[in-house]
Amino acid sequence: MAKYVFVTGGVVSGLGKGITAASLGRLLKMRGLKVASQKLDPYMNVDPGTMSPFQHGEVFVTDDGAETDLDLGHYERFIDENLTHYSNLTSGKVYWNVLNRERKGEYLGQTVQVIPHITDEIKHFIYMGAKKTEADVMMIEIGGTIGDIEGQPFIEAIRQISLEQGQENCLFIHVTLVPYLSGSDEHKSKPTQHSVKELQAMGIHPDIIVTRSDLPLEQSIKDKIALFCNVKKDCVIENNTLDCLYEAPLMLHRHGLDMVACRELGLEGEMTSGLAAWEDMVRRIHNLSGHTRIAIVGKYVGLHDSYLSVREALYHGGYENDTEVEVLWVDSEFLTRENIEDQLGQADGILVPGGFGDRGIEGMILACQYARERDIPYLGICLGMQVSVIEYARNVLGLTDANSREFAETGKHCVIDLMEDQLAVIRKGGTMRLGAYPCKVYPGTLLERAYGEAEISERHRHRFEYNNAYRDQLVEAGLCVCGTSPDGELVEAVEVSANRCHIGVQFHPEFKSRPDKAHPLFREFIKEARK
Repeated sequence: MAKYVFVTGGVVSGLGKGITAASLGRLLKMRGLKVASQKLDPYMNVDPGTMSPFQHGEVFVTDDGAETDLDLGHYERFIDENLTHYSNLTSGKVYWNVLNRERKGEYLGQTVQVIPHITDEIKHFIYMGAKKTEADVMMIEIGGTIGDIEGQPFIEAIRQISLEQGQENCLFIHVTLVPYLSGSDEHKSKPTQHSVKELQAMGIHPDIIVTRSDLPLEQSIKDKIALFCNVKKDCVIENNTLDCLYEAPLMLHRHGLDMVACRELGLEGEMTSGLAAWEDMVRRIHNLSGHTRIAIVGKYVGLHDSYLSVREALYHGGYENDTEVEVLWVDSEFLTRENIEDQLGQADGILVPGGFGDRGIEGMILACQYARERDIPYLGICLGMQVSVIEYARNVLGLTDANSREFAETGKHCVIDLMEDQLAVIRKGGTMRLGAYPCKVYPGTLLERAYGEAEISERHRHRFEYNNAYRDQLVEAGLCVCGTSPDGELVEAVEVSANRCHIGVQFHPEFKSRPDKAHPLFREFIKEARK
């Protein structure tokens, strides 16, 4: 029988509920427990797939093709478990499912209401996640902030689960802000008290309160929170701001979060050697001897979370190369031949990430050309791979009007074209090539040197692909095809043979990188950049 841990947030958004949940998940896994994670988002989109990255950060893609919230990336990186479409649920998806059933007559004439039909749908999703994963512990984060109107059905659903499963099998963790007022030189507990009061009014009494603050809390403040919020003294856990994200599990362990959680849930399990290995990794992170600068040239750099997994994968590649990675954020929309030296002259490596639409594309093409002509290590991801094909076709093959069908609908030389199975697609949500697909790696290539395998599996999220009508010309001109679908038809990766590290991949390797196990492509990219 699974145990359920529900993580809610109060006072303000962006407190780090996801990091708290991911850290506890890692600690419980280190105790020998099987952990699975879910994120329940109250917004009305069916999934984040059609949302602008400026709205909600990156879209994280699972092996089975679900487009999900970026917090799932934290769960995978911390807990090291591949998540599925049972890991992310939105209000939009809940109402979509319920209304479709109503239209089919599955409710047998009932009046369809928020309670019980919407809440039952939410509970069904949570229970199915537990059944499919066979987890000992389900970590369930509720998006948004307590008091949000759209979040109320989710709060009611988890309240009902605690009654159905028994309080001994459910744990409620509430993450709140404890602000520091410099004028009076003290932390304030009142926002936490009000947030907990709001939660209690909805029928949920938190078992653990995780306090977010920049500075350590005085014991008197923690005792006051425990007294006024009706929790045990050791159930007020500090979560202070850290320089290194991956130190969070260690900090929360020192403050007793996993011990208290296991006690309250009646779970047994001793801490394994995994804690020492994680401590060693954090120690190495704090003592990196090298330094390298990587320019991320993208169109969404105004919100760094748009490239969250890319940035973290770069850091992971640095950890394996004993190198601190400094990210230079370059907005491709404003990159020109006149300012490119100022923008990229200090970069040891250039990365062009994924994206959609024609805004900023010419700046990306300029960055790719700059890297190729100066033999600066280059990694193109998804759109970045397509950009590298366009740039090579224009400046080496001589097709000066080479482009993608995405940006030039009536273009003459579209070296990147719409996938055949996308020609009749009108609906945008969930209709791209999504999820994990196999890729054949060609011998003697940089791709083979990185992976050391003949076939790999990577996650995709795209509509357009390399146009095979130009394949022979581009290969003869020196743009090597180093990875394809197993049947050889779809080009998955290209590299410039004359350069030491100039590679573009159609897939998203950043989604599979881990802090203690860097993705092979990012490891090799940082190794070359450090040189």
